Amino acid sequence: MIILGIDPGSRITGYGVIRKDGNRLIHIDNGAIFTASATNLPDRLKKIYRGITKIIEDYTPDTVAIEDIFFAENVKSALTLGQARGSAIVAGVNAGLVVHEYSALQVKKAVVGHGKAAKEQVQHMVKVLLNLPEIAQADASDALAVAICHANSSNLKSLTALIPTAKGRRSFR
Repeated sequence: MIILGIDPGSRITGYGVIRKDGNRLIHIDNGAIFTASATNLPDRLKKIYRGITKIIEDYTPDTVAIEDIFFAENVKSALTLGQARGSAIVAGVNAGLVVHEYSALQVKKAVVGHGKAAKEQVQHMVKVLLNLPEIAQADASDALAVAICHANSSNLKSLTALIPTAKGRRSFR
């Protein structure tokens, strides 16, 4: 399974592409889509949308995992971040992909083992888990962490689809 992880941002949107092969996680690519803060918001959103669309075309992921909004300095920042996130989500949905959302707490817990991990701990674990030669750019590293979170969570999601219902029958959600 190929997973595209996205760390959305209105100035920098990080992306990370990994392949899950059994229990192995294999790094494919990572990087960031940079937009100029002096550029108007609609043009920045278009650049994010087109950038994610191009990544999807290049790597044909099976699914997309994106970090949920967890912090914003003010309401305007939260709205702008939400719009950038929406551009990335629409790119995935328009490509026919299922988009999975994870909080920062879920990502940190999946990568480091606890939800209060420092950013540096997450970056180091991403480097170790994917056998990278160096720590990736901060936003790209965050995106790789989101992809790793989905890779680890996808096993649990498939198992929970088989949880017995109250009447003893299996539920296939």
